[in-house]
Amino acid sequence: MSTQIIRSMLSVPGVRERFIERAREVPADILNFDLEDSVAEADKAKARAMVAAAIPDFPAKGRLIYVRINGLDTPHAELDLEAVVGAWLNGINLPKVDSADDIRQLDHYLTYLERVRGIPSGQVTIIPWIETTEGLARAYEICHASSRLIGAALGGEDFVTSLGVRRTREGVELEYPRAQVAIAARSADLVPIDAPEADFRDLDNFERDITHARGLGFKGKFCIHPTQVDVANKIFAPSPEELGWAKRVVDAYEEGERQGHGAVALDGQMIDRPIVLRAQELLDWQGQVEEQEAALL
Repeated sequence: MSTQIIRSMLSVPGVRERFIERAREVPADILNFDLEDSVAEADKAKARAMVAAAIPDFPAKGRLIYVRINGLDTPHAELDLEAVVGAWLNGINLPKVDSADDIRQLDHYLTYLERVRGIPSGQVTIIPWIETTEGLARAYEICHASSRLIGAALGGEDFVTSLGVRRTREGVELEYPRAQVAIAARSADLVPIDAPEADFRDLDNFERDITHARGLGFKGKFCIHPTQVDVANKIFAPSPEELGWAKRVVDAYEEGERQGHGAVALDGQMIDRPIVLRAQELLDWQGQVEEQEAALL
């Protein structure tokens, strides 16, 4: 299991001063200052300047400070990096990643900027966004492309556009991409981050949707509105029922080991090593959540 906790990543439009100020108190695990899709082409330079001015003294409060730059195939990407990479930056969200070469290219940029600006090597981490059919086909290679990677995110709207279909409330068109991104990320010990949900008013549906995403292996959610953050933080943490089950499993197995047994019975079910590892992961996950919650206070 990855040691990084990213239950929620809040999008903060880089050109909206009101939203930047509001983000100061939102308990998202990552604040993502966006220079890409939420910013019109005519406002790119303005947003870049606003974010570059805001993040050096932005109160982290246990949160990671990220910037989503424009794609490497645009004229903005290098200007974005030049403006925002500094000692205060934790990472870069890279949109529309189609291959491992995209990650390696960004890694080279960051290595250079860290060196010339006196930033510890490898400080600036990367989260790639898999948002096209080409990117999905190469998800495994993308997720293993750099030691800077800590997570991988699915971009739902761009993906369904790439696929040539429309996005539905039921989300059947994203079922396979979700599973593929979650598997690829987990295979590289990265945090899988689920696609954003545009309807930020219907929190009941949001909770149902991310509960399903968690069942597919996701560990966090990209949030487009502050009201979604508390829901994501709740769902992407073990429930009291899960923790109770996990503690009983581990205790029963450890008692069985002391008696020389490789498997034990609990509530009429056989408990062996894979089940114990799953239970221990839940307990470890809760410990990480508690540490993160303490940091966010």
